[in-house]
Amino acid sequence: MTAIRTAPHDIRPASPVLGAEVVGVDLAGGVDDATAEALREAFWQHKVLVFRDQHLSPDAHVQAVRIFDEPFDHPKWLYRHEDNRLVYDFQLEKAGGASTWHVGGTWRTPPFHLESLTYQVVPDIGGRTLWADLQAAYDGLSEPFQHLLESVSAVYNADPGDGTYNRPPVTETVEHPVVRTHRHTGRKGLFLSSSALRLTGVGPAEGAALLPFLLAHASSPNYTVSFGWKPGDFVTWDNLATWHFAVNDYDGPRVYRKVIGG
Repeated sequence: MTAIRTAPHDIRPASPVLGAEVVGVDLAGGVDDATAEALREAFWQHKVLVFRDQHLSPDAHVQAVRIFDEPFDHPKWLYRHEDNRLVYDFQLEKAGGASTWHVGGTWRTPPFHLESLTYQVVPDIGGRTLWADLQAAYDGLSEPFQHLLESVSAVYNADPGDGTYNRPPVTETVEHPVVRTHRHTGRKGLFLSSSALRLTGVGPAEGAALLPFLLAHASSPNYTVSFGWKPGDFVTWDNLATWHFAVNDYDGPRVYRKVIGG
């Protein structure tokens, strides 16, 4: 089926570091090849793209993700949408386990390439989401420290669990290097999540001192952007170049759907 050509669009940066809003694209109507390529280039540059007032159906959500990557079928997710198994439903009163700095899919190699959400119900006040640029955080380290980190990895639980909450007890583990070269841009960045159990490549005492520093450094406000939400908004982000934090400053329901890429 030939995609419908979209009107000219604008990419409006939300900060000097990362994040942008895309104006003039109707994802539900489909995009032509040139627009899709422009959106991919904007995605690699800005790392977080927000499309307002899209109101995507589950199938349209999956097709929107396919602009950027192939959707991922989670092996254990319990919250599948009845109309499309690649769409996962969340109905929350609070952000729960997402209210820490984290990246998705650290239980697998490689982790998810991207994640995306469409919002159905949002709080009247609060409920913003923050992202931090892990590549900018890497650039903010001294060259000797960058060199040290090239030989350091972080250890994570290898069980995919049942979604965002109630991680199972540690059994098998997986390691990821704390410095990652981006598969599209070739730019180096930190790669870590608050769920890291420990570091390897350094001694236990060194790792115990180094991990809290890295977590604090990578979440510095100097590397962050935040977005608030309205029903119908769609957001997708580069899970290998950013990490994110759902702020728990709201009351009432928060309902959204997730599709993972990679």
